[in-house]
Amino acid sequence: MPHTTQLRVRFYELDPYNHVNHSVYIQYFETARVELLDEVGFSLASMRADGLSIVVSEISTRFIASAEESDVLTIETDILEFRRVTSKWRQRILRGDELIATQELRAAMITLEGRPTRFPAEMIEVMKPYMAAD
Repeated sequence: MPHTTQLRVRFYELDPYNHVNHSVYIQYFETARVELLDEVGFSLASMRADGLSIVVSEISTRFIASAEESDVLTIETDILEFRRVTSKWRQRILRGDELIATQELRAAMITLEGRPTRFPAEMIEVMKPYMAAD
């Protein structure tokens, strides 16, 4: 079952055409991932305190429809896989039932020195409810 995050489009996120600027969708997706991590007890600050960081290494975003000022958006986030050092995530932005954008990305766990390291077993365990069924 995907994790969900809701947010409202703010006026300063709009481009000259009164649509959400394409770069802002990437921020929306990141906000949702960070909120998921916070909820399962792996905030960015707590990972740093443990000498770890999660970084995006690959990203693919597809824009389907435009979001506009004051739209309430739902971001769905689920995890497709965990490997030793990398994970694959899938996300969708919806306005009601309308699909606005999709994203898949690969993220890696690294030490604060930038060296790849294994995902903590505890993190994988608490993320299991958000693993994609397919």
